[in-house]
Amino acid sequence: MAQGLDEIKRPIATELETFERRFRETLRSPVPLMDRITYYIVRRKGKQMRPMFTFFSALACGGINDDTYTAASLIELVHTASLVHDDVVDESYERRGFFSINALWKNKIAVLVGDYFLARGLSIALKSKQYRTLEISSDAVQALAEGELLQIEKARRLDIDEAVYFEVIRQKTASLIAASCAAGAASSTGADETVRLMHAFGEKIGIAFQIRDDLFDFGLDDVGKPRGIDIKEKKMTLPLIHALNQASRGERRRVIRNIKKYSDDPERVREVLEFVRRSAGIAYAQEAMYRYRDEAFALLRQLPASEARTGLEQLVNYVVDRSY
Repeated sequence: MAQGLDEIKRPIATELETFERRFRETLRSPVPLMDRITYYIVRRKGKQMRPMFTFFSALACGGINDDTYTAASLIELVHTASLVHDDVVDESYERRGFFSINALWKNKIAVLVGDYFLARGLSIALKSKQYRTLEISSDAVQALAEGELLQIEKARRLDIDEAVYFEVIRQKTASLIAASCAAGAASSTGADETVRLMHAFGEKIGIAFQIRDDLFDFGLDDVGKPRGIDIKEKKMTLPLIHALNQASRGERRRVIRNIKKYSDDPERVREVLEFVRRSAGIAYAQEAMYRYRDEAFALLRQLPASEARTGLEQLVNYVVDRSY
């Protein structure tokens, strides 16, 4: 069973507190409306897992320094900008149980806030001459956009196969966790091989992270978000893809018709959920998730044993064992 995040982050707890203070300072703006919105965002921050990956990666690859704080801020700014923009694209009015920025201040302001966060990230990286970290984060932003467009294109026809699914989640989710680890490593070492190793590690665990999220949609436990939301949004996830691949032609046609035409009907959504639960789709996705976790461990263990490496291992276990 995974340890709690508070216990896992103990070796870097002081650094994370300093980071949060610096991050708030980074967001200060002479425009009162921007200050009010950024204050709202910071107060409702999530688990801060990406900064944890950045700080542990830096510590494992040489040590935390001033550049590490800049790297963590840049990645967190990119991540926050992507969430704000996602809520606009998805027409979502709630995030983590609170109103989204577009719900409170409308789409135009939300887009501008996302742009501001992105610009602030680029600015702090340039001012500290962190060109390697800037390259890492820019690649991640490009991947995020391409992944979103690929998913939108494929969702129209519901023709996402496993290869496309893994490419989408590699770009949309894993790219930013990979960037977190690579940026942390780049802040503490000039060894490109080590930075590439940590990027590959982050990508593996990022894929496992998304598979875990996808599995929540079919679970029986209350995880704080509605079940079947991916089906309502016509997202083809690994449990569903595998279940459809194993189904008869008639059953496959019926399930796809339910998703295409009746995704707003709770009873039809429930039928799709039950179809996946009856199949081997959930077990298949769990097996894939644990395979990516093990591949991440294999990469990580190329680094010398240390408290930081242990922290990363615990964080990996948290990702795949978390219940929400």
